Amino acid sequence: MSWDDLRKGRFSQPHREYFITFNCQNRRRLFTNFELAQIFCHQLCMNERKYDYCWLVWVLMPEHFHGILQLGCSELSKVIGTLKGASAKGINEKLNCNSKVWQPSFYDHALRKEENRIKIARYIVANPLRKKLVKNIGDYPYWNSVYL
Repeated sequence: MSWDDLRKGRFSQPHREYFITFNCQNRRRLFTNFELAQIFCHQLCMNERKYDYCWLVWVLMPEHFHGILQLGCSELSKVIGTLKGASAKGINEKLNCNSKVWQPSFYDHALRKEENRIKIARYIVANPLRKKLVKNIGDYPYWNSVYL
């Protein structure tokens, strides 16, 4: 799927909830490194406060990210773009390089009223279990959820 295909029909609506996914460049497993994962998690918190939105559930996998966010008044593309940009800057500083961290664009799905948030949250948080990274989600350090 191309960058343009991902952007087709994208509409940013204030206070709406969106299921989001984005991948590391070439699916590189950057976040097996604790320090790099910490940089991303720190930026996740900082960006959330700066742009007035809330991650309702999220998981950082070794090579990608999934989450549900509820927008405030910010634009969806700006929120995700600044998160990816700030985390890439921090990661490149830590690695002392200047390489692409994230693939361009991101996948988003605007959640409908009838969609079950808890079911989606469980799907997101269960990623480390399905990938057999841990046997118990409590053992995986890079996730959070207001639902569980």
